[in-house]
Amino acid sequence: MAKKSKDNLEEYKDVRVAATSRIWGITVGILAICIPLSAVTRSGPILPLAAITGAAVGTVAVWRSDDKKSKNNSLPQQKVELLEQRIANLETIVSRDDFDLLMKIKQLESRDRNTDN
Repeated sequence: MAKKSKDNLEEYKDVRVAATSRIWGITVGILAICIPLSAVTRSGPILPLAAITGAAVGTVAVWRSDDKKSKNNSLPQQKVELLEQRIANLETIVSRDDFDLLMKIKQLESRDRNTDN
């Protein structure tokens, strides 16, 4: 369950959107509990209004937080391109080594067959 929610939060590029989504998601759950509970306790709309007020205050706090803290720590485009080039080079090296290894194995197998005959 925790991994699933973590994956869902990683879908958002802005941390503030993810935090707001989580705040209001939890608030909906709280409302689902508070509305029937307020009818039983005869507290009226106090519990649901408190939940909505808390979510609104939390949302405002998240969106007014320092932009440096909320910005996504993404890499500049040049670094991303450089990393992609390095990965492509590594893939080329690995595939070439795999091919060389496969050829050596085939040579050894053919030698084994020739010596067995």
